[in-house]
Amino acid sequence: MIRERAYPVEPWHVRETRLDLDVLAQSESVFALSNGHIGLRANLDEGEPHGLPGTYLNSFYELRPLPYAEAGYGFPESGQTIVNVTNGKPIRLLVDDEPFDVRYGDLVSHERVLDMQSGTLEREVEWCSPAGRSVRVRSTRLVSFTQRAIAAISYEVEPINGPARVILQSELVANEQLPPTKRDPRVAALLESPLESEEYLTQDLGGLLIHSTKTSKLRMAAAMEHVVETEGRHMVKTEGNPDWLRTTVACMLEPGQKLRIIKFIAYGWSSRRSVPALRDQVGAALASARLTGWDGLVQAQREYMDAFWDHSDVRVEGDPEVQQAVRFALFHVLQAGARAEMRPIASKGLTGPGYDGHTFWDSETFVLPVLTYTQPDAAKDVLRWRHATLDLAKERAETLGLRGAAFPWRTIRGHECSAYWPAGTAAFHIAADIADAARRYVLATGDEDFEHDYGFDLLIETARLWRSLGHHDRHGRFHIDGVTGPDEYTAVVDDNIYTNLMAQLNFYAAADVALKYPDKARAAGVDDEEIAGWRDAGAAVHLPYDHELGVHQQSEGFTRLQEWDFEGTPQENYPLLLNYPYFDLYRKQVVKQADLVLAMLWRGDAFSDEEKQRNFAYYEARTVRDSSLSACTQAVLAAETGHLELAHDYLGEAALMDLHDLHNNAREGLHVASLGGSWISLVMGLGGMRDHGGQLTFNPRLPERITRMEFALLWRGLRLRVDVRSDEVTYSLRNGTGEKSVTLVHHGELVTVSADKPVTMGIPERTGVGPEPHQPAGRAPARRASSL
Repeated sequence: MIRERAYPVEPWHVRETRLDLDVLAQSESVFALSNGHIGLRANLDEGEPHGLPGTYLNSFYELRPLPYAEAGYGFPESGQTIVNVTNGKPIRLLVDDEPFDVRYGDLVSHERVLDMQSGTLEREVEWCSPAGRSVRVRSTRLVSFTQRAIAAISYEVEPINGPARVILQSELVANEQLPPTKRDPRVAALLESPLESEEYLTQDLGGLLIHSTKTSKLRMAAAMEHVVETEGRHMVKTEGNPDWLRTTVACMLEPGQKLRIIKFIAYGWSSRRSVPALRDQVGAALASARLTGWDGLVQAQREYMDAFWDHSDVRVEGDPEVQQAVRFALFHVLQAGARAEMRPIASKGLTGPGYDGHTFWDSETFVLPVLTYTQPDAAKDVLRWRHATLDLAKERAETLGLRGAAFPWRTIRGHECSAYWPAGTAAFHIAADIADAARRYVLATGDEDFEHDYGFDLLIETARLWRSLGHHDRHGRFHIDGVTGPDEYTAVVDDNIYTNLMAQLNFYAAADVALKYPDKARAAGVDDEEIAGWRDAGAAVHLPYDHELGVHQQSEGFTRLQEWDFEGTPQENYPLLLNYPYFDLYRKQVVKQADLVLAMLWRGDAFSDEEKQRNFAYYEARTVRDSSLSACTQAVLAAETGHLELAHDYLGEAALMDLHDLHNNAREGLHVASLGGSWISLVMGLGGMRDHGGQLTFNPRLPERITRMEFALLWRGLRLRVDVRSDEVTYSLRNGTGEKSVTLVHHGELVTVSADKPVTMGIPERTGVGPEPHQPAGRAPARRASSL
């Protein structure tokens, strides 16, 4: 686990001031670079030591068998696992024949800095070899946002205490040896030597490797080229074999002289293109990078980041640790989706192999809301990818005897890859999560072309799934039985409220879009009877309620289940799924992650304020947060129900999930959904933003220690800026003319904001706040007030 406050608190940097080999894998995740297409874990430049090597291409995977003790009808036959592709990061250094290895000699100083303004990873090292020769090494690494296929490294060596013979060995390495996995279902199934060589080529200053996967038959190419800068006498040579290329630069340096190489690395992959086509693709990418040059790439990266922060930054005064963490979160959310371009956003992004590199429902529920309001084109690309997998989802529904589209619980390409049916296939709510993400994107952007070309199909086919999955009882109530909601500790239940309410919204949105595009509806076979059936089912959705306790039931009968013995559960036994059998979890009142509470976030329009108060208190006492997805949701509802200090506590947990490695699994990659959740905690929690029914509303209130918060949203093409203080909030538009305006609701009052007329409103005092809710024994979040 990363030591608390391992990184100094700075507004725009994450700085590692010393190298701790015990948490090397965790830091490789924290300092990982990506653009949504290429992902580079932050392995040391020289390649060793490493915690977990990793270079990834979005959706480049290998197939593997899914083992079953007993096979069953409809079980997926194979899984998909992200592949550690050809590694272009290594630049090995030898000083007078002594390899630079931080485990030997004297590591005088070592610092790495993730610069979130420039989008680069910088490293500076001073090392004295066992023979007493001292050198200073400086490197800068980037994965380009503006040239999607390119990563680049600047590596500089300078002798300190005398002349030195310096050798640099820059490599491309395929089929790296990987460390063994732990017995943890969250850890990826790492594959040994998954790549087969198809071509390799060496040139004076670089070369190329082309490989394909053995079973999935995907093909990838990696190429490198170098620029050598030095005043000293030097020579360059490149050699290699099918799995390895090495460009060697040998140089004699006097004190004051430096050797610098610029390494350009290009990646490309395809399931269809030929070897010559991929060879040409990465060659062209290298030519473009060489034309731009290192300085040009760095400048373009900075300009891209400046534009991003100008319209996406969240400023927090009073909690500098949260300020750093939310920028870290936004930076990694950007890295996960910026250039994904018709590919998914995995739970770990491209920072590690956790969860096999799969995407889940949390992409649509926790990441796409952030992108929808800050980087809408990236959100659209993910939804277009879902649409591209629609035929596979329809095939899956047919296999299950259903109509419409049954999207996979976990996948890379679009096939169901979960071998555990109760937490996989039964979690049908992913269909409504996708539909809701599409609906929200259209409402926020007004993008009717997307709605017609993509959103229509997603909404119609998911509504058909719900209509065939659910049924009306003899009293006319509509039930959806035998499903698993967001809480994976309560599986295969009837009438999960989150599922039912999201399906209800799905029904209404599908009916509306079918009426809006009648020609398209006719072509899809949607008639008036089907539309009426959706509306009837939506109006009759059953929401289980315990009248004795005065709370909604997470699912039918949940509140009559046996209580979990929280007092008798040792803290070392969390997460429970690693220490108790699922059958015991399923039959008791213990909640892994916010479920009914999540319904009150995304379907808050279906609950009264009093119901939210009672429900939140009841489920707060039963939620153990064994999932990283929970804290951000609890932060929002804590704020909405008036428990602002508790909201601040949960905000801290969501934001610091990876910087403090709170779940002790950051070594396999970052929690991208929790990172997105930190934005949700601030904007939807403390900012009180909602968009129910397409109406933008705000109910901002700040906890005691946060004195000011400022954020921006993109709404219908206009940039709305919200500046919240303890007693007032100012709404303004950053773009648009005086004629353009946004109408919003502030604490129940209608407000119109135009570009030339900011509006400042007072924040009324919160009334009707219930008693402070309690968490299970030992599971309360860390207090922010005492930690500052």
